[in-house]
Amino acid sequence: MYLFLAILGLSLSVGSAVAAPQKSVAAANAINAGSESPSREHALLATLADAPSADELRATITKLVGFGTRNTLSDTHSETRGIGAARRWVKSRFAEISKDCGGCLQLVTPSQSFTGKRIPQPTEVMDIVAIQRGTVEPNRVIIITGHLDSRVTDVMDIEHDAPGANDDASGVAALIESARLLSKHKFRATLVFAALSGEEQGLYGGKVLADFAKAQGWQVQADLNNDIVGNTRGQDGVIDTTTVRIFSEGTKSNETLEQAKYRRYHGGEVDSPSRNIARYMADLADRYLTNFKVRMVYRTDRYGRGGDQVSFLEAGYPAVRVTEGHENYTRQHQDLRTENGIVYGDTIDGVDFGYLAHVTALNAVTMAAMASAPVAPTGIDTTGAVESDTTVKWDAVEGATGYRIWWRDTIAAQWQHSRYVSGATNVVLKNIVIDDWFFGVSAVSADGYESPIAYPGDAGSF
Repeated sequence: MYLFLAILGLSLSVGSAVAAPQKSVAAANAINAGSESPSREHALLATLADAPSADELRATITKLVGFGTRNTLSDTHSETRGIGAARRWVKSRFAEISKDCGGCLQLVTPSQSFTGKRIPQPTEVMDIVAIQRGTVEPNRVIIITGHLDSRVTDVMDIEHDAPGANDDASGVAALIESARLLSKHKFRATLVFAALSGEEQGLYGGKVLADFAKAQGWQVQADLNNDIVGNTRGQDGVIDTTTVRIFSEGTKSNETLEQAKYRRYHGGEVDSPSRNIARYMADLADRYLTNFKVRMVYRTDRYGRGGDQVSFLEAGYPAVRVTEGHENYTRQHQDLRTENGIVYGDTIDGVDFGYLAHVTALNAVTMAAMASAPVAPTGIDTTGAVESDTTVKWDAVEGATGYRIWWRDTIAAQWQHSRYVSGATNVVLKNIVIDDWFFGVSAVSADGYESPIAYPGDAGSF
């Protein structure tokens, strides 16, 4: 066995993204009890869950649809039509929100010029970004994105109307409403609200913002990319007002060959930071949203399709895609027309504003929870080979007064068991054998706000 492990470049005593079982239900219950932890229920999050206004969301989408087309290649000079007018309006809306909170938002417009398959001539791609600085960790950033640009059947068509009500004025409305609500409060970490351009031409707006984040030295903890989040009537005939899908990558897009070799042996295929953000959102939905749930999808995006979160993942930042439960493809990327009794086109009558308010609530609650909590732990290590107990260690986190150690069966979708500890950066889980479980650690503040769970090793590090 030593020879086999040596060939893999591994060690018997090492523990990382591995696991450990329990001897009995009684033993698990004793460990679950742990130390007394702060309450995990927060009045602010409960308030935010009910705060989004369907009227505000409708007003935003109505305004964006009114610009006719928002194709990235469309007019940038007109005050009433095209991508330029739409960008200027979003910036003015952020300015109004900032005025209401005493100038709490910094507005920036990062841009780059691109040419490509869908951009034949050099074209400026500009993002409209509002930054709400954190009070304690201004360099730690939680981002919400949606794309401002729209299209019809021919992605190069800049003449015909492309309302883009659901794809993706709905996502932009969600982030603007989140900015309106969250700007009324102060948070430990920084919140960023970004309306991106160039998505339909090749995910350029995501690259612009990811590059800007790197240039600013931001520690991006998450990008919540909202794209197509307002429809409840699927092309399959299903009407679903209670489900939103969260897509997340299983292994990191920027994983190295050495990291992949270690992960393939020890595990971690379903525990990237992005995947644990999806679990974090699902847990928050269960605790704070009424009759509204997250369906986690173990893919980076829909099959054969993409979104701006991909640019963040390629840059090494955790990111997820938020999308409605049942899409209607006759309403996406279509010329406005009626054929054989079927209405084609992404018009505002295809948006369910009550549903969109729930999706917005999930985003706002997630951003507030993450920005109020300490950063996710790093330096997590598990040991316990050929032992009946598992030891979990991690680095101390600034602002954390305690930690929650989590474990689950290796085929379980969600974390199943936990133990809270304070005043320590290691714990021995008695009668929990490392071979049979996956482990993680979250950091907890004095008032009970909890970070996403981080998985041991490179596979799960934020």
